[in-house]
Amino acid sequence: MAGVKEKYLQKLISQRLCNSTDPLVGFLDADLQWNRESDKTEILSQVVNSLGVSAIIYSIPREPYKSMIKYLASYEEKDFLKPEDTETRTFLHDIPIAQNLNVGELTQKLKKRKGLVLKDGSVIAQGAIGVEQAFVTFSSICFSLFVKFMCDFYYHRKNLMKMEGEVEEIAKKAIKCYEDHLLPFDKMPQSPYPFEKEDDAIAAIIEAGSLTVESGLVDSFFGNISCLFENTIYISQTGSSLDELEGYIDPCPIDNSKTNAITASSEFSTHRAIYLKKKFNAILHGHPKFSVIYSMLCDKINCPNRGKCHISCSDRRFMKDVPIVTGEVGRGKNTLLQTVPEYISGRGVIVFGHGVFTAGGSGFYEIFRNLLEIEKEALWAYKDLVF
Repeated sequence: MAGVKEKYLQKLISQRLCNSTDPLVGFLDADLQWNRESDKTEILSQVVNSLGVSAIIYSIPREPYKSMIKYLASYEEKDFLKPEDTETRTFLHDIPIAQNLNVGELTQKLKKRKGLVLKDGSVIAQGAIGVEQAFVTFSSICFSLFVKFMCDFYYHRKNLMKMEGEVEEIAKKAIKCYEDHLLPFDKMPQSPYPFEKEDDAIAAIIEAGSLTVESGLVDSFFGNISCLFENTIYISQTGSSLDELEGYIDPCPIDNSKTNAITASSEFSTHRAIYLKKKFNAILHGHPKFSVIYSMLCDKINCPNRGKCHISCSDRRFMKDVPIVTGEVGRGKNTLLQTVPEYISGRGVIVFGHGVFTAGGSGFYEIFRNLLEIEKEALWAYKDLVF
């Protein structure tokens, strides 16, 4: 367990979610252990015991997350935040706000949700069975509130809502932090194509997945990846980390003749439909921040579909040549399976509040480059809209 704790502690730092000295990670081994000493461990230990969970992460996030979360938590009139991105809809539902480190309040709120934020901008995330769950929740909260703040700031600049304080300074800081890492990134997948054997396909997936995280396009768990080789779809497993895919790639016959897809990504059916419809042999799906943000911006405040944009937007929308489509995770009539395979072409497709799908016919170099370019263009388009 200590090794797992150290692994996710390093992920918090390497993925620029926290400064190195800030995270406080508690985990049950024979007893409750902490990564470092703190005057907060007594309170958090009581919370862990009350909840009956195996792990907890407490930290003030790294900038710009700290300022964004502190602002949103301080000015929200309700006792929770409700971003409208897919990550929140399907995983978090909403994000409770706690006033301070009070055992009773923290326990009450964490019995209903996986994580919460405090008024000072700090984040607490629990893991029922381990540190990994707490890390995913911590990362998801930071992502969703980054998206919410930047969407709110757009509407503020359009005079469609009012934000107080130094929000422009926070937004500029957020953009600069993001640009400083993303824009200089110039690594590209180098795995040779065409693939000659199964191991080549798997190695290419592992390399592209790792680069997607290293580039800062996504955090570890925000996306999935696959390739088609000899009538078999090799796809990342559900809940797998894109930067640790070795041993977590499922070979699924495209004719569904085996049940391997049971543990495959929850979006396996969408990948399969794309391969059946189009002449593609590789798919990369990620949740890059500004593609998600841009997809959610709409000035039609009084539209009858407002609040249902993710499933029933009546407009055909684009970010340059890239279509923005609706679709939710899961099964039903308004899902990704109905929209993404139909509209994906050219460089890719953006799903409202969700992320980007790119697909191609010559391995991962082209589609990774397209994902990177789409995100950069979404970032620049956002800047043009607000500054």
